[in-house]
Amino acid sequence: MAIERVREHFKKYGLQHLIMEYEASSATVELAAEALGVEPERIAKTLSFRNDEGCILVVAAGDTKIDNAKFKHEFGIKAKMLTPDEVLEKVGHAVGGVCPFGIPENIPVYLDESLKRFKTVYPACGSSNSAIELSCEELFTYANGQDWVDVCKGWLKDQDFKDKDLINIRTNS
Repeated sequence: MAIERVREHFKKYGLQHLIMEYEASSATVELAAEALGVEPERIAKTLSFRNDEGCILVVAAGDTKIDNAKFKHEFGIKAKMLTPDEVLEKVGHAVGGVCPFGIPENIPVYLDESLKRFKTVYPACGSSNSAIELSCEELFTYANGQDWVDVCKGWLKDQDFKDKDLINIRTNS
């Protein structure tokens, strides 16, 4: 089971007890935000894309969308997401629980700049009803991040956030 691989991954750091599991599904950004009681933008969604070696993962804030031109500029390939079957086969997590933890070592993980607005974010933990709260630095470390990238669009421009964990707000053109 994928959540058990994630639990083993965090056990190396003594953090397995921080994984939260819910009775309700947290398989989408909206459901995860509701289950956690946080703004959707603080959900760290993990997206899987096809590349020549198999796939890459991009972890981004919940309020973003991939900008195809930025993606192609960054990675030199068109942004083509894996099918749900391919995600399970290549990453080892089913759609709804995809995360950068407990995955094959040959899968590169990139974190999008959109996450840096927050002190903490909530990525899934291998199942459609789990999450963990991590700082962006912790997420980068525990996900074995390759680099920070800027491949998303649609960030919130200016909003009165209820949550005081907002660090800064980026203005998009």
